[in-house]
Amino acid sequence: MRSAHAALPLAIALLGLAAAQSLRVDGSSTVYPISLAMAEEFSIENPDVGIAVAFSGTGGGLSKLCAGEIDVADASRAVKEEELEACAAHGIAVIELPVAADAITVVVNAANDFARCLTVAELRAIWEPGSRVRLWSDVRPGWPDEEIVLYGPGTDSGTFDYFTEAVNGEAGAVRTDFFPSEDDNVLVTGVEGDRYALGYLGFAYYVENASRVRALEVDGGDGCVAPSAESIEANTYTPLSRPLFVYVSARSAERPEVQAFVRFYLDERNRELIADSGYATYGDDVYAATLQRFEDRVTGSAFADFEPGDSVLEAVRGD
Repeated sequence: MRSAHAALPLAIALLGLAAAQSLRVDGSSTVYPISLAMAEEFSIENPDVGIAVAFSGTGGGLSKLCAGEIDVADASRAVKEEELEACAAHGIAVIELPVAADAITVVVNAANDFARCLTVAELRAIWEPGSRVRLWSDVRPGWPDEEIVLYGPGTDSGTFDYFTEAVNGEAGAVRTDFFPSEDDNVLVTGVEGDRYALGYLGFAYYVENASRVRALEVDGGDGCVAPSAESIEANTYTPLSRPLFVYVSARSAERPEVQAFVRFYLDERNRELIADSGYATYGDDVYAATLQRFEDRVTGSAFADFEPGDSVLEAVRGD
């Protein structure tokens, strides 16, 4: 599997910069590995097109898309109404394309030998605003009287928004005494370095670092379920399974190189690039409907009211 983050100061992969045509991708660090893999393979087949791929968080990428600074924004949550309005203020409409499925993975230190599964209620007690949970024993009697050291994505992250809404009932509602970072590798390093730490991040980053941290099962009401490609596809890992998106500027979509890249991204033969990046893929019908959405230049969001367990296909089709 490719490294999730390129070893460059600004985490930018620049491919074919001398090319006559170019496009720019930025946004979610969760979706970054997929877009980077797609860009690398696309550049092999299309050496005349230069692609710059970076990550600055879902909110950062959508902000740049709305400002006309990039062509494609990676996002680990659906675009917000205020972001659509910001785009419209700059004369930019966006085309929403779900490209993969993810599981937000709750992780602990590898030496943690007591926590195996947390209920959503326990996660809420830990992460909610004003939480009084300080020790592991506050979560369950019998667990160590040791402080829980918390790590999580920064507030510009779509993972942060999705997790806080799924667990705490409101996007952005969270206790403030945790260590935030937009870089998932920083989160892994933090949890790895403290026996009593707990954090959450995208599934691909857990898979890449499974020897360094351990994933917890989550009980969403029907028993403990481990995050896996199978549980993501089956919608049994709830409420932390989620679709991942790319948003394309409708203005940029008129350029042939952008059209070619989007078609390449959604092509069946490139589905393995998504799986190799650590994420679950959808059925062919979802990608066919998503491609049709792009070809028809359907703008706006079909996922504003999407909830875990809802049908991605029905959302894309507008059923």
